[in-house]
Amino acid sequence: MAFDFVLLAAQTATVIFLTGWLTIGALENLIHPQLNSAFTAEVLDMTRMRQDYPDAYAAVAYRRVSQENVQKLLFRIIVTWELSATIGLWVGSFCLALALFGIVPSDLARALGLVGALLFTATWAGFLVVGNWFCYWFSHEGAQNTHFQMVLWGTATMIFLSVR
Repeated sequence: MAFDFVLLAAQTATVIFLTGWLTIGALENLIHPQLNSAFTAEVLDMTRMRQDYPDAYAAVAYRRVSQENVQKLLFRIIVTWELSATIGLWVGSFCLALALFGIVPSDLARALGLVGALLFTATWAGFLVVGNWFCYWFSHEGAQNTHFQMVLWGTATMIFLSVR
């Protein structure tokens, strides 16, 4: 019994950590959208690649999205997805916390935590896939590395939530 409780408490904490991290990111995108929207526009426009690697850029320039209104729309879609993932994580965290007190069945709470962790992981995996299309690994290595680390963190949390 003690092990089951500690396991559930640790699983709860891991989801709460994801929740806290993404909540801060989502709030930053709502309160200070210019911080990330500028970099999103740079990736979509392939600005740094065009400047730093003109020959490679010439081969893939057809992929760029340079229309400011489309860039803003895509940023809004990203923020909406991020907020949805954050809500999913909050639901999972809340249910996992309630499961510690026997209010919510632990299997249901783990499943909801798993959905939240999947949404978190999908956010960063989506950035990796779309970023790859826009060749952000040429000039945004730090962002790519961060996204990769977030995918690993989310995946590890999903695996941990699968333990009963």
